[in-house]
This record gives sequence, C-alpha cells and structure tokens, in this order.
Amino acid sequence: MIEIRELTKTFEGIRAVDNITTTIHEGQIFGLVGSNGAGKSTFLRLLSGIMKADQGTILIDGQKVFENLEIKNEICFLPDTAYFFPNATVRVMKNYYKMVYKKFDEKKFDELAEKFHVEMDRKISTFSKGMKKQVSMLLGICARTKYLFCDETFDGLDSVMRQAVKSLFALEVINREFTPIIASHNLREIEDICDTVGLLHKGGILFTKDMEEMKFHMHKVQCVIDNPIAEERLLAELQVLHHEKRGSLLSFTARGTKEEILDRIKERDPVFVEALPLTLEEIFISEMEVKGYDIKHFFL
Repeated sequence: MIEIRELTKTFEGIRAVDNITTTIHEGQIFGLVGSNGAGKSTFLRLLSGIMKADQGTILIDGQKVFENLEIKNEICFLPDTAYFFPNATVRVMKNYYKMVYKKFDEKKFDELAEKFHVEMDRKISTFSKGMKKQVSMLLGICARTKYLFCDETFDGLDSVMRQAVKSLFALEVINREFTPIIASHNLREIEDICDTVGLLHKGGILFTKDMEEMKFHMHKVQCVIDNPIAEERLLAELQVLHHEKRGSLLSFTARGTKEEILDRIKERDPVFVEALPLTLEEIFISEMEVKGYDIKHFFL
C-alpha cells in the first residue's frame, strides 16, 4: 500500500506537487490523470524515490522510499521518454534489467519479445518512438517488481499494442502481487483498465474515485415528460449534476443507481425514456462542474 500525506515539491517557486494526500491500495490499477504540466511526472518521481519531497511523507509498505534500497527493489519507474544506453540493443538492456532487478523474468521477456516481433540484437536507437515505448513496457513488466510506475504509458503505442499492454497489466495483477500506477493526460486511454482514478490539477489531487462505484452511482438519462411541473419536480428530487433541454427532450446526469433514477422518471408517465452509457470523461466533467472547474480545458 502507498500512503501519501501532505506531499509538496517546489521548483524555483513553482509548486509542481501541492500538498497531496491520498492512499493507493495494493492489487489495483491506479490511473493518474491530468493535463500536461499538472505534476504527474514529478509525483511519480517522488513516489519512486528519485526526488526528495520538500514537505510531507511517502510510505510504501510502511517504509519511507527516499534513499531506501530495500523498498526501491520493489519499484520500477518508466518515464515518458525511456532511457536506453547509447547504441544498446534490446538484449543489452534485457541483461542490464536482469542485473538490476533480482526477480527479472528473462524467459517471459524472451517470449514476449518474440510474440511482439522485437528484434533482440537490433540497436534500440533505430526503433520508432512506439517500438521504444514497447520495449520499455516489456522490460518494466518483466522486472516483476511489486510496483510499476508508468508515465504516459500508451503514448506512441499503436492500438493493438495498447490492448496487449492492458491485457498484460491485468494478468499480472491477477497472478501476483502487482500494483501499477498509470499516469496519462488521456482519459479514454485508461477508463477500461483502471480500478481507481485520481485527478491531478495544478499539482494537487482534486479527488480520487473508484471506477466501478462512479459508474454504478452516476447515470445519464434522456426522457420526454409532457407535464412541465412533473419535470421540474423530478429534477428537484434527483441529485442532478447537469441537465439540458432541447425541445421536449430532457437530458441529465444524476447520482444514484440506474433503477432508482428510472423508477422516479416512470412515476411521471414519460413519453420516452432511455439510459445512456457514461464515459469516464463525462463522469469527470460532471464531478468537476460540481466543484466549480471546467474539466474540458484540462485534457488534450
């Protein structure tokens, strides 16, 4: 488990990480979302023990991480731009990771490299951005550390490789003690893989939400109710986060179970009613509007 309390990091008067307090539980895939410059990379470097916080504490499995070799052996950090030795081949980097990470699974790496057509003796400097990211991800997964921190995990990967990496993450979580943190500016990339999502903005985590709980307790509905008084009472009774009306069609997002919301609507004898699926982006937009922010400008 990762426990973070009042974490702060400042660079030349700019607070890259601002008084963050949160907990990341074991065995879940945690998504850290936020725009470029929100503080995601700095946050992950602090968690990895690469940087020292100005204030606050980070406890990983009850231990402080900075200058703690024991706990760092359980952490692998993959930055946005992967670093490889000059002129190194994939085999050279595999052997380096094998030396650094005691539990590195060489057999699995070789199998995955063959499956994804990664040439072991080709210089990585000749690879495309996506291929370099692919090699980095395979090295990180095969390091078999308990924690894997990934910065912009899917940036540069093609759609097939993105799904393959997501599947690998899910299998690792099922088969061993594994807690990955995936930082991204793209909500759509992580909504189908993460168990919990934290929104980072201007260095601070605005909120952390369980994905299933968010989706279960928030729904988008369209309906047509002929009686305007009944329509007004419906909106007053429900926990409506956002609503709009176009002609006779009323659309709104509300908290509550699907059954609860639909039952309230049916009491008004609607001409038409339909529940619509909510994307992670729509959920966050609704949450942020309640908090007075416009999330539409947060992400690329």
